[in-house]
Amino acid sequence: MRAVWRASRAAVKRRRVQTFVIGLVVLCSTTTVLLALTLLTAASSPFDKAYAEQRGAHTAASFDTTKVTPEQLARTAKQPGVEAAAGPFGQAVVGIPKNWLWMAGGTLSVVGRADPAGPVDRIDLLEGRWATGTGEIVVNWSVQGSPGTEFLGTKLKTPSGATLTVVGFATSMSKSASAWVSPAQMTALHPTSAQMLYRFTKSDTEAQLSTSLERATEGLPKDALTGAQTYLTLKQAFSALVDSYLPFMTLFGILGLLVSVLIVGNVVSGAVVSGYRHIGVLKALGFTPNQVVAVYLTMLFVPALAGCVLGTLVGNALAGPMMKVAFTGIDVGRATVGEVSPWVTVACLLGMPALVLFTALIPALRAHRLPAAQAISAGGAPRTGHGLRVQRMLGATRLPRPVSLGMGQPFARPARTLLTLAAIVLGVTTVTLSTGLTSTLVAYGNVGKEDGAARIQVTTGGSGDDTTAPRLSDAQIEARLSALPGAKGVRARAFSQASMTGQHQSVFADFYRGDNSLYEHTIVKGRAPKAAGEIVAGPAFLTQRGLKIGDRTTLELNGKKITATVVGQVIEGNARALEATWDSLTHLAPNAHATEYTVRLAPDADARAYAEAAGKLDPAVHASVLDPGNAGTATVIAFSTVFTVLLTLVSSLGVFNTVLLNTRERRRDLGMLKSIGMTPRQVILMTVTSVAGLGAVGALLGIPLGIAAHRLVVDNVGVVDFPEYMKDVWHAPQLAAMLLAGVTIAVLGALIPARTAARTTIAAVLHTE
Repeated sequence: MRAVWRASRAAVKRRRVQTFVIGLVVLCSTTTVLLALTLLTAASSPFDKAYAEQRGAHTAASFDTTKVTPEQLARTAKQPGVEAAAGPFGQAVVGIPKNWLWMAGGTLSVVGRADPAGPVDRIDLLEGRWATGTGEIVVNWSVQGSPGTEFLGTKLKTPSGATLTVVGFATSMSKSASAWVSPAQMTALHPTSAQMLYRFTKSDTEAQLSTSLERATEGLPKDALTGAQTYLTLKQAFSALVDSYLPFMTLFGILGLLVSVLIVGNVVSGAVVSGYRHIGVLKALGFTPNQVVAVYLTMLFVPALAGCVLGTLVGNALAGPMMKVAFTGIDVGRATVGEVSPWVTVACLLGMPALVLFTALIPALRAHRLPAAQAISAGGAPRTGHGLRVQRMLGATRLPRPVSLGMGQPFARPARTLLTLAAIVLGVTTVTLSTGLTSTLVAYGNVGKEDGAARIQVTTGGSGDDTTAPRLSDAQIEARLSALPGAKGVRARAFSQASMTGQHQSVFADFYRGDNSLYEHTIVKGRAPKAAGEIVAGPAFLTQRGLKIGDRTTLELNGKKITATVVGQVIEGNARALEATWDSLTHLAPNAHATEYTVRLAPDADARAYAEAAGKLDPAVHASVLDPGNAGTATVIAFSTVFTVLLTLVSSLGVFNTVLLNTRERRRDLGMLKSIGMTPRQVILMTVTSVAGLGAVGALLGIPLGIAAHRLVVDNVGVVDFPEYMKDVWHAPQLAAMLLAGVTIAVLGALIPARTAARTTIAAVLHTE
């Protein structure tokens, strides 16, 4: 093995270009695979671990206490299929003012519970203590980290006149409530519903959970069950944004792996074919066939291992910021996110070098079978007749001689040509996918801005302790904003927390009035709400609550209820947010007023001047120019651009390696051609032509694959439902650019070896002849 290592080390030093190509290819592939696996793991692993630790409820069910007794509910815990149960707990809706503990105001779902422990939904106390007496409340803290002890003691005066003091902050992965009080305090709040928390023996699918709940509640009065929330819904909400990034990250990871396999196989095959004399010398010196194979495998393994280690380090460095973006705004509870799982790192460190070795083994076995005498006497790669026959056919045409010679070269090495063609196809597929994603996301980012004019956001009041009320009324502010020079339309918005039937966590409700032109392009299914009781929401909100267009639910705010009908779906939206008309708000809260206004300006209006004028209307009015960017869109575009550049570079390196091997194999032919008058420019033309055709063919094959990959990604982004016009981004100019992309990848990879071949002197090539 010492001799094998010395020979391998010498080969690595001698073949520096090949070593660099392998290392860079494996580095890029390892980085993309690690990021894709990290996203895949983060979508479920942290949630499952935290949920199991807290004995989270498989189903949290609400019951009407006017139709069922506590004794009847307690008996459901003993039904077949129920692994464990907790409850019944009294449940009530409590009104909260705006900015109380930074909340939007509206309602809070409160449950009466004597103890945070129990067989189901073990609540994790973060700060303070549990509420044990009257006048005490524990608030659910749904974001990462601790709220701090300085907020303990905060008072909440309910509309009924009771005052509750915050004595603790806790978190529940089951999201079974927004806050908890003692059973005695719950009695004082006059609950009208009760909560039961179940863990079932069969809980893998929604169908199993539904069947298990039906068995548990069998025998209860009709319509006693008012709503149920499953842990699968919470899990989907937990990974909603991650799931939206996962399709394109997975595709880029697969593309990176395929390119890596193809180029490694190409490099090893070329190294064996071009190194016949080296193989013969090794065998003549006493190396066994197995040792020769070991030399070539070690020669590839060293740069592959270095690239894998560096790729793992780069992937780990990128994973933290990527996870931060992916989980922004998501309730993560006690789940730990943002870290790369150890098994992902280990899998990449072991798997990628193993993949390289396996890929290299097949061509390396050719060196095992080659007799030493044949290898030494060959002096170079053995010739085949395929290229000569094609050359004769092309030579009979009127094509310039360098072009006909270049077009015939790929046929001399069909296997190597196919590997190179596959690398170009994958490169074009990547470019096509990235271009399509960028076009779709640019169109998505322009929703509501089709006229190209600026948008101004105007808010009233302050934040935190600064709650200065405006001197002007809601109607006066809207009227004066409309009257300012440059304004084309004003849309008013009020925001509140509301309760929805069957949901244990409050939902965010946006109520709008005014300029509908800012709204109409966001509806992808159904229509915009027009009357009281009509709502729309994003795909994540509807999916996670099992709602569809035409379904009805009940919204509750300030002690008043309204039957709400889903009439449409917007492109995207918060998984806990819905949108409704101002008429709905008037029914639920007659005295409510808008706190935010969006102003649509004329295309030629000065946005900064308008914002300054709007800020002078009232001391409590604040105006700013809306940033036209979108963080999620920018993130996807940035990721796809980085991966496209990396994979395009890797594909070009594959072409580079092929052309380099071809020119080395054909040094004698090049010398003969130069000796009979071929100029350096003709050598470059011949060499570039040899792969330009492959680039064009690769583009024709890669474009349909890229279009299919683009459609697969945009159709499976759970938090966004792209309309058809955003998906249909392929037109003649884009397709022509994609065709040029294949040729560009091929030409870029061929230029350096072509120039090197052109500068080679006749004497240097033929001095041994």
